[in-house]
Amino acid sequence: MKPFDSKGVFHPVAKAQGVRRTAVRGASVTIFASGVSFAVQMAATVVLARLLTPADFGVVTMVTTFSLLLCSFGLNGFTEVILQREEVTHFLASNLFWINIGAGVFLTIAFAALGPLIALFYHDPLVTHVVEGMSLTVVVASLSVIHLALLNRAMRFAAASANGVVAGSVSVIVSIILALAGWGYWALVAGNIARQLSLAVGAWLMCRWIPGRPRRVPETGACVKFAINVYSHFSFSYFSGNTDNLLVGWRFGAGALGLYKKAFDLFFVPVCQLLSPMSAVAITTLSRLNQERAQYQRYFLSGLSVLALLGMGIGADFTLIGGDLIRFILGPNWAETGRIFAFFGPGIGVMLLYNTHGWIHLSIGRPDRWFRWGVIEFFCTVGLFVIALPWGPRGIASAWTVSFFVLMLPAFWYAGKPIGFGVAPVLAVVWKFFVASVAAGCSAAWLIHRWPPFAAATGALGALARLVSVSLLFFTLYVGAVIALHRGLDPLRQAIRLVRDLLPQRAAAPSVSTTLPAAATSEV
Repeated sequence: MKPFDSKGVFHPVAKAQGVRRTAVRGASVTIFASGVSFAVQMAATVVLARLLTPADFGVVTMVTTFSLLLCSFGLNGFTEVILQREEVTHFLASNLFWINIGAGVFLTIAFAALGPLIALFYHDPLVTHVVEGMSLTVVVASLSVIHLALLNRAMRFAAASANGVVAGSVSVIVSIILALAGWGYWALVAGNIARQLSLAVGAWLMCRWIPGRPRRVPETGACVKFAINVYSHFSFSYFSGNTDNLLVGWRFGAGALGLYKKAFDLFFVPVCQLLSPMSAVAITTLSRLNQERAQYQRYFLSGLSVLALLGMGIGADFTLIGGDLIRFILGPNWAETGRIFAFFGPGIGVMLLYNTHGWIHLSIGRPDRWFRWGVIEFFCTVGLFVIALPWGPRGIASAWTVSFFVLMLPAFWYAGKPIGFGVAPVLAVVWKFFVASVAAGCSAAWLIHRWPPFAAATGALGALARLVSVSLLFFTLYVGAVIALHRGLDPLRQAIRLVRDLLPQRAAAPSVSTTLPAAATSEV
C-alpha cells in the first residue's frame, strides 16, 4: 500500500456504507487473525512451560514490566493521532516518524543504563543482563509504529493482522528453538526481540512509504500534544496493570511471579482475543460517526450488548474450569497458578466491558479526559494492590477483580459526559447478562459438587474431560438464563447477525447496520 498521493495527501477511505462495509470486513479479519495468534501462543505455552521453569518466566516478566511500557511510547499515542485526525499528510507523518525514532533511541539507552538499579530493586542480579537484552526491543519497536498506523487508517486491517500473526509465530519459533538448546530465560528474551524485528520488517513491506526529512508543519505540535495525552493515560493505566508484577516480584521472588503471571495471562485472554485486535477498527469507525450522536450511541450500545453476552459467559466459565485448563495446558508443576486464577475469574466479564470506555474518549477526540481518568484508575487499583499484598498472589488477583467492579460505571459516566451519554444505557444493556452468568455459574457449581464423577478423574486427560463437560453444562444454563431474562432470542439473534456480517463470503448490506462491527489496548 502507498498511503499518500503525489501531493502528499492521504488516500481517502470509503464514506457512509463503505466505512461500515470495510469495518465489518476488518473486524472479520482481525478476529480470525487473533484466533490464529491465540492458537500459536497456546501451543508455545504448552511447549515452553515444560522446557523452562517458573523462575525463567518470572525473571523475564520482571524486566518486561518496564520494557513494554517503553515499547508502547509511540504505539499508544501516535497511532491514535493518525487514526483520529481528519487529515494526515506525508509531511506530518514524516515528522511524527522521526520524533518517535528519536524517543525510541533515547529510551533504549536510558533503559539499558538503569539495569543495575532494577536488579537492585528485585534483589536479583540476573535482571541486569536481561534489561540490556530487552532494551533492544524499544528502539526496534519504534520503527513500525507509523507504518502500522497508516495501514489501519487506510482500513487495511488484513495486512496489519497478518503482520501480527507472522511476528508472533517468529517469536514462538525462536523461543522454542533456543529453549530446546538450553538457553533458559534468554530464549524468551530472544523471542521478544525477534517479534519486534519481524513487526518492523513486515510493516515496511506492506506499507510502501519512505519518511521524508523533518520540516515545519503547523499541525505537528498539536499532534504531539494529543499523543502525549494518550500515552500519559496509557502510562497510568499500564502502571495500574503492572504494579502487581512489581509487588509480587519484589515481595515473593521470580518463582512466585512466574506462577502468578501465567494466571494473569489467562485472565487477560478475553481482552487480547476480543478487545485489543478490534480497537483500531472501533476507533476508526466511531470517529467517523461522532457528528451523528444518536447513531454513534446505537452502534456503541449494540456492540456492548454482544460483548456483554460473550464476556460474562466467558468469565463465569473460566472461573469454573480455570484450574483444569491450566493443569491441562501447563502440567502439574503449575497447580498453584490454577488456584491463583480462581480469584481472577469473576472479574473477566466486567474487565472486558470496562476497557471499552477508552473508545469513547478517543473517538470524540478527548484524550485529555482519558488521561485524567487514568490517574484515578491508577490510584484506585494500586491502593487495592497494597491492601491485598499480605495475602500474596491470590490477594493481588482478588484486588484486580474488585477494581473493575468499582471503576466500571464511573468510567462510563466520565467518558460519556461530553456527549450526554450516561450510565443508565450501559446498565440497561449489561445487567441481564451479569445476572444470567451468576445464576448459571452458581447452578453449574452446585451440580458439579453434587455429582462426584466430575471430580474423580485425574491427570491431563481427566482435566480435559472435566473442562469440556463443565463448559457444556454452564453454557447450556447460561443461554437458557439469557433467553429467560430477555424474554426472547433478541440478544442471540443480534450476536448471530454480527457473526454473519463477519463471514467473508457474505456481502455487506446496502444500509448502515445498527450493530457495531468493532465491538470486541498493550499486550500488557
